[in-house]
Amino acid sequence: MKVHYGRQIIQPKIATSSEKFTISPAFIAHVCQRCGQKNNEKLPNNHFYCQACLSLGRVSSHDVLLSYPEPNDFTGEVILSWQGRLTRQQQDVSDELIETLARQREHLIWAVTGAGKTEMLFPVIYQALKQKLRVAIVSPRIDVIVELAPRLRQAFSQTDMVVLHGAQTEDYRYTQLVLATTHQMLRFKSAFDLLIVDEVDSFPYAGDKMLEHAVETARKSHSALIYLSATPTKALQKRVKHHELMASYLPLRFHQHLLPTLNTKIVSDWRKKLPAKFLKQIRQLTQNHGRFLIFVPKVADLKPVFQMIEKHFPDINGAYVHAADPYRQEKVQKMRDEAYQYLVTTTILERGVTFPGIDVLILGADEAIFSENALVQIAGRVGRSKDRPTGLVLAYIQHTTLKIRAAQHQIKQMNRRGKRLGGQ
Repeated sequence: MKVHYGRQIIQPKIATSSEKFTISPAFIAHVCQRCGQKNNEKLPNNHFYCQACLSLGRVSSHDVLLSYPEPNDFTGEVILSWQGRLTRQQQDVSDELIETLARQREHLIWAVTGAGKTEMLFPVIYQALKQKLRVAIVSPRIDVIVELAPRLRQAFSQTDMVVLHGAQTEDYRYTQLVLATTHQMLRFKSAFDLLIVDEVDSFPYAGDKMLEHAVETARKSHSALIYLSATPTKALQKRVKHHELMASYLPLRFHQHLLPTLNTKIVSDWRKKLPAKFLKQIRQLTQNHGRFLIFVPKVADLKPVFQMIEKHFPDINGAYVHAADPYRQEKVQKMRDEAYQYLVTTTILERGVTFPGIDVLILGADEAIFSENALVQIAGRVGRSKDRPTGLVLAYIQHTTLKIRAAQHQIKQMNRRGKRLGGQ
């Protein structure tokens, strides 16, 4: 049963005396013990099942939950293949995380986009693996998991790792290192000694009680929990302010440059006709062989905007992408491989993806979908390469909103901190 160590399994109610696993009720006071929610649908004879976590397989009042204790059945033999060097600021944060692991506490890394958060994690992951501890790195976004997977495999090339998400093709197996979406934590119980949540402020994790429950259930009672964010939620900031949560700040990117500023241009209704200012900017980018992302507010905007760009610029290769696009991962990979010069996208690419040397244009940044944090994250797509640490972030709007001003203020605040550390 090695494959089930640390897992939580649904099974019909049966009488058994085996001591290899723990049997728990599937519901207590009609609250699902897998996801922590009370969202039930009726079944015959006064039975019911949980609607909230149905996508992971039905759990009903006919069932019990079996959990196999995590024995940490590992050798402790690990090699850190990554040969890079951390900056002084990154090393300070990394040292604080190793202390967090030793003290088994919670910790927030509040670092600007492009600060090198993943590389700062390598030493604490290495330390945990050496101690035969089980480690999970999770994120709400599949795109983040897909991008992290090759980097982690390269850094820990001798350590087996399983990657778990809704679009996965590989079967689950017992490994010391787990990379997964936050939803997958619903399948674990008291499994991880070190659990790292990347992009903790992003949808669908932020404010989702079920996913917060999943993370808490998946970690051991004595364990370390690390949050990563460039734009932490107000709730996390409040915990830091009240000294309930330790935090490390990193306002400088790994190449020691500041965040790009968010600029705006006033235009008329761009849905009727793409503004001349916008088309002129694309022309300048394409003439310089620049690569770029174009963010739009709605899925319904993607195809019309893309078709209008194709009409004006038939010689450049691009595509449009959204969350439910069946070719989403393929298109993102083509953008990484520079097969596309541009992508028209919704906010699904606001975070967790890196395309070196790109610029960003935002149509309708004054619409409700673009929150303060989303705009900061979008700006953070630019200047992520040491070879091109700066770039253009330009929003086309019909009027300035409080969210736009707040995003500009947030970037200026982080840059002020960065300048004090010698940022350029």
